[in-house]
Order: sequence, then C-alpha cells, then structure tokens
Amino acid sequence: MDQTHETGAALERRAFAKATRRLIPLMMVLYIVSFLDRVNVGFAALTMNADLGFSPEIFGWGAGVFFIGYFLFEVPSNLALEKVGARVWICRIMVTWGLISAATAFVGTATQFVVLRFLLGAAEAGFLPGMILYLGYWFPLSVRAHYIALFMAAVPIASAVGSPISALILDMTHGAHGLAGWQWLFIIEGLPACALGLVVLALLPDGPQAASWLTDAEKAAITARLAADQADQAAVARHALWPALRDARVLLLGVIYLGIVVGLYGVGLWLPQIIQSLGYTTREIGLILIVPYALSALAMIAFGRSSDRTGERILHVAGGALLGAVGVLASVYAGSQILAIAAIALACIGIYGALGPFWTVPPLFLRGTAAAAGIALINSIGNLGGFIGPYLVGWIKQTTGRFEAGFEVLAAILFLAALLTLALGRALPRRAPRK
Repeated sequence: MDQTHETGAALERRAFAKATRRLIPLMMVLYIVSFLDRVNVGFAALTMNADLGFSPEIFGWGAGVFFIGYFLFEVPSNLALEKVGARVWICRIMVTWGLISAATAFVGTATQFVVLRFLLGAAEAGFLPGMILYLGYWFPLSVRAHYIALFMAAVPIASAVGSPISALILDMTHGAHGLAGWQWLFIIEGLPACALGLVVLALLPDGPQAASWLTDAEKAAITARLAADQADQAAVARHALWPALRDARVLLLGVIYLGIVVGLYGVGLWLPQIIQSLGYTTREIGLILIVPYALSALAMIAFGRSSDRTGERILHVAGGALLGAVGVLASVYAGSQILAIAAIALACIGIYGALGPFWTVPPLFLRGTAAAAGIALINSIGNLGGFIGPYLVGWIKQTTGRFEAGFEVLAAILFLAALLTLALGRALPRRAPRK
C-alpha cells in the first residue's frame, strides 16, 4: 500500500478519534439532562397528580403540550443555530430550558402546568436537530449512524439512570423545607442544565476549524473527508430552504418519525404509572425501569453499527418500528407481569434502535441550509407524537379505564410507521456510502 495513503488514513483516524472523545461524551451529557427535564414529569406525576388534583386527561395534555411549543419553534431555532453557531445557541437553549424546568416545581393549577410545559418545549426547540446537524459538521455520512446512535443512546441511558434517581428524589426529599418530593424533582433535575450551558461555551467548538485541540493537518483531514462525502451526492441533494421544506420526502419522514415518537413517549411517559398499577412501590419502579432502557441503549449502538457496516438505512428503521409494534402489542396480551415488562423491553429496543439509522436518511438528499431546515421540520412534525402519544393513552385510559386499549392504538401507529418507511425506500438510495 502507498505510504502516503497510509499516513493520510492514519491522520484521518486520529482526527476522528479526537473528535469522538471530545464531543460525543459531552453531547451525551447534554442530551441526558435535556431528556430528564423533558420526561421527569412522568415520575413527578406519581404524587403531583394527587397533590394538584390532575385527572389522567389533564396530565396527558400537560405532558404533551411541550411538543406543541417544540413544533412551533423548531425550524427557526435550527436556522438560528446555523447562523450564530452551535456553541452560543446550544448554550442559550440549555439555560432557558433549565430555568423553566425548575420553575415547574411551583405550579399550582392545571393552567400554570400547561403554560410552563409549552414554554419548556419552545425553549428546548432546536436542540436535537441542532445536534444532528452538528454531527454532520464532523463525521461523514458513511459512519454517521454509529455516532448519532452513540449520542442518542443518552435517551435510554437517561431513563435507566434517571428512573432510580427520580424515585430516590421523590422519596427522600418529600416535605423538605416545605416542598413536596415532586417539586424537588423539578428543581434538582432542572438547574444542572443552566450550569452545562456555560460548559458548552467553554468546550463545544462551532466546527473542526474552531477546535483548538486539532492540529492543522487533522483539521484539513476532516474537511477533505467531509468535502468528498458532500460531493458524492451533490447532484441529487437539495441545498435551498424552501424546496427542502416542500419536498415530499421530508414530509413523509416527518410522518414516519411522528409514528415512532408516538410509540416512544406514549410508552415512556405512562410507564411509571403503568408499573405502579401492577402493585410496585416508587423505588421498585425505578429499579425495574433500568432493564428496558439499558437494553435499549445497547440496541441503539448495535443498530447504528449494523446500519453503517451494511450501508443500509431503510430496513433498519422499518425493522425497529415493527419490533416496537410487536412489543407494545405483546405487552397487552402477556399472561404475567414479568412477560408484560419483557414485552415492553422488546418494544423499547425496537423504537430506540430505529433512531440512529433514521437520522442518516435526511442527509441522503439534503445539504447546507436545506439540511438545517429539513431536519428541523422532520423533528418538529415527529415530535408532535410526543403530544399525541401521552394524550392519546391518557384519554383512552380515562374513557375506558384501561391502559391496554391505548397500547393497542400505539402498536397500530408503529406498524404504520414501518410500512411508510418501506414505501419511502423506493424514493431514496437504499444504501449509504460504505466506510
């Protein structure tokens, strides 16, 4: 093999290894805190609903309205990130969401609860699509599913770690300084986001050229690899804002993501209360939830590696959604508590496993400003599922008195997402460039 090629390949590997060590752990911590602040309301509900007199429908509405704010501000936020840079904009997002999340501790009425949840969604809008866009500044498409999966593994990790921590906070802080445990939960898990916003200013460069920890040769290696990656599909990619927003593939991806997110949050935000209904204590719930979420984190990494190794995206997404549908449906008809929890674990593995490969699909046909806007639009449409899922389960539970009927609807929606993914595959390259 040519010595120059060996040197160039070694330089590239070293540059990407540095970027991985410096960026991915920090980004995972940011997403863990973000996700905890988004879903800790599910644990708070174990005592908050009784304290404030919230019905299942009111809680479902309040938990889900977060995503209405997210939807309305998602595209403008991601365009702002592209203009002002990731470092400043992610800092802004984190500080505002941390303050609003902590302020939720002091709600006293359903209206206050709904308003603050809406504002929390508006504050956090742009974080996930901004991070997906940011990873595209560093890693080529051929390996990006793995890095997206590593970053997004923060979601099940946050649930696995956050569940026992949230349970502990609820139990041990109740009554301290005149505040209920659910109030301390919002305060203790909200304020760290503000501190991390300052960490972002210090440690998160806007791109490879701004990274002081890369040598000039390493910066050039990353830039050259990304330029070659962009050139591979430049002729078929959209670059402008409005054509991307009108692209039918973008809209269909949004609908598919909506189906996946309906399953993710429809299960996730109600799961603590479902397990509580089986007769488990708050601490036992926290420990039980470690299992499905820990397995989901491992599944995300496995799905991402498999997708990058084969270059296949569509079947990985559709297969994950289908596995989620099967698991959710199986949990309804399981003959025992153990089998029901195992089925939920299977559902979580499928739903979370689909996420890494899913976010490698938009860059197959979007570049530049089109990527910033298109990814944000897909995420904003999809995250409406975060409203639909919890509210739908809550409404069905209140109407029928059963969680099972709500889960049957979630399974049908996940199955439809799998079918739409397969249909979308006909309009997209079936395989990404190999590593």
